[in-house]
Amino acid sequence: MDAPPIPPPPTPPEEREGAPISRIIAEVAAACPGERISLGEMSEAFGDRAFGLLILLLLLPSLLPGMATVFGTPMLLLGAQMGLGRRVPRLPVFMARQSIKRDDLLRLAGASSKWLSKIERYVRPRPGPFTTPFGDRLFGWLTVYVAVMLILPGPGTNGPPAFGNIVMALGLVEHDSKTMGWGILLTVLGCVFATGVLAVIGWMSVRAIGFVF
Repeated sequence: MDAPPIPPPPTPPEEREGAPISRIIAEVAAACPGERISLGEMSEAFGDRAFGLLILLLLLPSLLPGMATVFGTPMLLLGAQMGLGRRVPRLPVFMARQSIKRDDLLRLAGASSKWLSKIERYVRPRPGPFTTPFGDRLFGWLTVYVAVMLILPGPGTNGPPAFGNIVMALGLVEHDSKTMGWGILLTVLGCVFATGVLAVIGWMSVRAIGFVF
């Protein structure tokens, strides 16, 4: 009777460090066999990429109508921690217990997220000024700004900042300073647009109240 095949060893951290995002997500999903995977489990599995990947995973559903406020709050907390210089996130119990379906996580790395694979073709490790502690802190505080834009109600104010933050997150997890730079530019432009829209709405509301009273 033949001996059962020996399973391949897990991917060493130093090799997984340069793996594409989709492969990392697939590995984490494989390492967590349950039907749902909690944010706490993902935080431990992603290691020093936890901030970028958790924020990326929170950003994707936040683009859906009505979901921005739900995911904006944990994004704000993660961004603030990163802006303050933390290397790995410290999740409150209520947030660590939040979970995502394993199938949905795999779908993110599979055929239903082909756009992510296309973006990854242009993302690769490229050291630079934004792959430094300064870049990490800048990413954190810009994420806080994006989270505030997601939480505040406003027509068309979610998409532009969130898209820039997604590009930033891709650059962060792949240690790509060039992609981070483009993401920072897109995030700033998106936040300026969203802030302008909210300012106009606020001004019009004040004028409307003054007209009524």
